[in-house]
Amino acid sequence: MVSAKEKIAYGLGDTASNFIFQTVMLFLTFYYTDVVGLSAAAVGSMFLLVRIFDAITDPLMGSLADRTRTRWGSYRPYLLWLALPFALCSVLAFTSPQWLPENGKLIYAFATYALLMLMYTAINIPYSALGGVMSAESSERVSIQSYRFVFAMAGGLLVTSFMLPLVEWLGEGNEALGYQRAMMVMSAVGAMLFLLCFLGTKERVPPSNNAPVAYKSQLAALFKNDQCRVLCLVAIVLLTGMVMRNTLALYYVKYVLQRPESATLFVTAGMIGSIIGCALANPVAKRFCKIKVYIGLQIISACLCVVNFFIPYDAWYAAISLHFLWGLFLQMATPLLWSKIADVVDYGEFKTGLRMTGLTYSTVVFFIKVGLALGGALAGWLLAFFNYQAGVFNPDVAQGIVALFCIGPAVASIGVAIIMRWYTLDDQTVVSIQNALGLTTKTNNA
Repeated sequence: MVSAKEKIAYGLGDTASNFIFQTVMLFLTFYYTDVVGLSAAAVGSMFLLVRIFDAITDPLMGSLADRTRTRWGSYRPYLLWLALPFALCSVLAFTSPQWLPENGKLIYAFATYALLMLMYTAINIPYSALGGVMSAESSERVSIQSYRFVFAMAGGLLVTSFMLPLVEWLGEGNEALGYQRAMMVMSAVGAMLFLLCFLGTKERVPPSNNAPVAYKSQLAALFKNDQCRVLCLVAIVLLTGMVMRNTLALYYVKYVLQRPESATLFVTAGMIGSIIGCALANPVAKRFCKIKVYIGLQIISACLCVVNFFIPYDAWYAAISLHFLWGLFLQMATPLLWSKIADVVDYGEFKTGLRMTGLTYSTVVFFIKVGLALGGALAGWLLAFFNYQAGVFNPDVAQGIVALFCIGPAVASIGVAIIMRWYTLDDQTVVSIQNALGLTTKTNNA
């Protein structure tokens, strides 16, 4: 059994990650278009272009972590080594030299965003893989991930609650300076939380292969893992819809509901719903089949988005309530997804003889980041398609924002529900695989 104290320590690592992840999802597009002054189409293209680098860096980082051998384990050391560099890159991404011409600002934004995503890869993939080697028990894995995402969403709640007030307070009327200083605060706290995560966790599931395996052999083995492919497809579709809605939340509040002063309250409501949903994931998973629950949660999330599409523009309480419920039901599924990745690692070892925790997690994370980029890119491109102009209200643009904010995520959730019909690793199957591998014995002896 993993203690609650250790699960909390692990969760603090995702609090740190979400200072960046949620900021990118919620504020970076708005920062680039309305503060720096870049075009929405250029921002959308930039988000997608950076993902090309992830196709190379993500699997390389996962493979590197799998082959790392230190007295602290394979994955924990990266939290120690990269906490400060990650914090620095976060600040650079929210810094835009005002003396640069427009093209210079775009190049700077591209370079610093690419650097931030590279650093996010380098620290987040080992962090994610760490959750898969803290325990071999399926129920414990869900519990670990529930703690993780409660703390992850708590990090998101801090971002939604304090980011804009910090921007206003620290900027003293200069919005660009406010974003830079606010990110300095977030990054400093995030670095400390990564260090606490490093100090408070332990790797218990040892590698099946003591000698590092060649990268080419790892990729060949990973390709045979059909259940990993299912989760990769789920990840890209799910995140595309989720990020599209979260990216457009500020635009929805400002241009559709026409309550810009309530933007923090709106996104905070969604984040509170997400925290409650993550907390409920473990007790729900103990009572019902995790696969059926996951599919059901996606269908409910889709229905909430469709209802949101039909409410009047002045129905503030209905809008904020639906956003709260969407966060609750969608994020209740998140710990279940991440516990499935650990099960897929076991399945891969059973099928190929190679345990590739880091590479498997990095592959799924890559597709998550592709979804992150696609959601942000689609939001930017479609805003441009509807002739969005920063600070200008246009009824046609408002209608387009509503459609993107509601129907896009609904279609994505239905797609995820359909794809999950090909996922076959239910609890019984996972236990049988673990018994065949002797994972419980290995964990107890680690």
